Amino acid sequence: MKITKDEISPVDVRLTVAIEENDYKDDVTKKLKELGRTHVIPGFRKGHVPFGELKRRFGKQMTSDVINDVVYRAVVDYITENNLPVMGHPLPVEVKEAFEDGDQEFKYDLALIPQLDIKPSNEDHYPYYEIEVTDEMIEEQDKNMRKRFGKQEPGQEMTEDGVVKGTLMQLNEDGSVNSNEGAIQVTDGIVFPLYFKDKEEAAKFNGKKPGDKVVFNPWKAAAGDAGELASMLHVDKAIAGDVKSDFEMAISEIIVNVPAELNDEYYKMVFGEDKVHNEEEYRNAIKDMIAAELSQNSHILFRNQFDKCMMEKFGSMTLPSETIKKLFFAEAENADEAYNAQEAGIKHEIIETNLLKALDIKVEADEVMQMAKYLTGRQFAQYGMAGIDDEIITRYAKEQLEKPEIRQQLTQQVLTSKLYDTIEKTVTLDKKTVSLDEFKSIAQEA
Repeated sequence: MKITKDEISPVDVRLTVAIEENDYKDDVTKKLKELGRTHVIPGFRKGHVPFGELKRRFGKQMTSDVINDVVYRAVVDYITENNLPVMGHPLPVEVKEAFEDGDQEFKYDLALIPQLDIKPSNEDHYPYYEIEVTDEMIEEQDKNMRKRFGKQEPGQEMTEDGVVKGTLMQLNEDGSVNSNEGAIQVTDGIVFPLYFKDKEEAAKFNGKKPGDKVVFNPWKAAAGDAGELASMLHVDKAIAGDVKSDFEMAISEIIVNVPAELNDEYYKMVFGEDKVHNEEEYRNAIKDMIAAELSQNSHILFRNQFDKCMMEKFGSMTLPSETIKKLFFAEAENADEAYNAQEAGIKHEIIETNLLKALDIKVEADEVMQMAKYLTGRQFAQYGMAGIDDEIITRYAKEQLEKPEIRQQLTQQVLTSKLYDTIEKTVTLDKKTVSLDEFKSIAQEA
């Protein structure tokens, strides 16, 4: 067998595989005999089919299968041995369903990944914007966290997020209680003014106390949403949207959220065992938490600016466009349009591939596990379950990684994260601290 390479362009290669009958004849004979031993052929005892009969019945198809396998493996081995940076897979120039015996020739087109002269260094300067954590941010985060970890209990006066319980009575147009048959009366009504779509209706509950009465319009409050009205008024959804009357609510109870107190139990619940011990450490921990969240925006902005710079430098690269179209867009209604729509994304992936090679970025299995554990821990924390035992988090993470699509997704996530972390450590970052509003303005311009 002989393979020759023709460089059609710096990124387009055609391999020609010249195969002789001796390259595959023995494999065909071996597989035909194996077929005779292992399969039942009508009219013959198992294992006693004459070779000539096997060749007559199955020789042509077996020859085709063996040649396909031998040739393709030879092409793949050639690519590996010569370190050819191939996009996708080898593309046969001519697709044949069957082959005759004898010497033959096959051609494959390869789309090569453009090799770019790209290697970040500390001589490369990039702006990097860090967002200032203000006292107002800390106060707001403290308020939200204490509310989330607080408790619900009866209150003496309506609050912004209070839940109101009581009796709902449908009113006539003159404001009197509708006592006609079929009038809507709800003895165990519950309303959530915070979620009213009409804020004027919600405002009618401001300052109210148990024992007070409020006249409001549920239809306006729900903006006519039949599902919400059906739930509020305990009526069938089919008629709820037509109920536009005012209602009087006699408030029997107001459930309010009581923020969590600053104590060891709360600190442990939020940050885990032995992490925070007093209010000063608590505020510092909140500040660090906010800074960590905001830093993600800084990383993303840097990444976008870096990518933009890379595209400006290397976006004019030559792509093996025609082979790419055949490889990835053959099923598209219009391959040219589909390719044009994805061209920028393809170039971005090529730049990233070159960067990964230049910076020697690889991913280890334990790094993927750590990412899975990190994301699992964050998910628990979102449900108010911080400080979960590591054994539990590890078990959930392992279950997620058993799913191939999730493992692949997390591997790519780790790869990209490591790449840009390395880039940030390799280039020179001209850091500047800005306010959140200033950062937003910079990001919008970028």
